[in-house]
Amino acid sequence: MQDAGYLTVKGYGEREIVIQKSRFIAQVDRAANEEEAKAFVQRIKKRHWNATHNCSAYVIGEGNGIQKANDDGEPGGTAGVPILEVLLKKGLRDTVVVVTRYFGGIKLGAGGLIRAYGRAAAEGIEAAGIVKRSLMRSVTAGFDYTWLGKIENELAAAPYVLRETRYADRVEMDILVPMGEEDAFASWMAGLTNGQAEIEEGEAGYVETEI
Repeated sequence: MQDAGYLTVKGYGEREIVIQKSRFIAQVDRAANEEEAKAFVQRIKKRHWNATHNCSAYVIGEGNGIQKANDDGEPGGTAGVPILEVLLKKGLRDTVVVVTRYFGGIKLGAGGLIRAYGRAAAEGIEAAGIVKRSLMRSVTAGFDYTWLGKIENELAAAPYVLRETRYADRVEMDILVPMGEEDAFASWMAGLTNGQAEIEEGEAGYVETEI
């Protein structure tokens, strides 16, 4: 059974901050599986081959089943783990973050590194943007024109998303309904149309909304 909904990043994002002359470049992207996450980390390492460190973390899969963090030479627990903690705190999954550091000559200490990598990760995620992916089913409702105005008004305040309306001998609306709420939707539509609406369920898939 797929998750009904989860948060992830919209796409690639990048942001640079400077702390005590060290450059921290956060690079963030979505990854559908661990292979994609590893490939992203390797691309960034290749891009910044001359950097002091390329520290990374990712969270993949339902229930955050895969969680990995890599300090890439920084003192243990001061880089990869803080990045991972930002991902978990924000509730993100299927997301990979690499924070590249170009050392500026001033040591930050363990606490300073933890704060720096955590802040860089958060900034990179902000640059990428966050979306909610909700599992929805496409449902087609067919009904007489007499019910059109009422249904349009009620849809505006309902947890359903109107995708398309077709006008022919009768009105047909393609509506996205949260998975598991198909029966509730059918009852809701029946109540609006005195049981005269015809309901046909279609395919299910994830729909993304920015938050």
